[in-house]
Amino acid sequence: MGSSHQSSTGISVRVDDMTCGHCAATIKDAIESTIPGSTVTADPQAKLVRIEGASDPARINSIITLAGYTPAPANG
Repeated sequence: MGSSHQSSTGISVRVDDMTCGHCAATIKDAIESTIPGSTVTADPQAKLVRIEGASDPARINSIITLAGYTPAPANG
């Protein structure tokens, strides 16, 4: 029961309150600055954040929450 989906290639998180490019950039910057070497793709239309180079879903959820957004389970 986590708020993210982890696969062998990274972590995906649904962020329903990520509504625009600014939101996406805020989340991307927060994760990439906290986890050096990570690569983040944030898609506000799909409401999905994909993180490569990170293996701790709880840490990702915490970073997103501290950035002011609400992580939820990613479907798929």
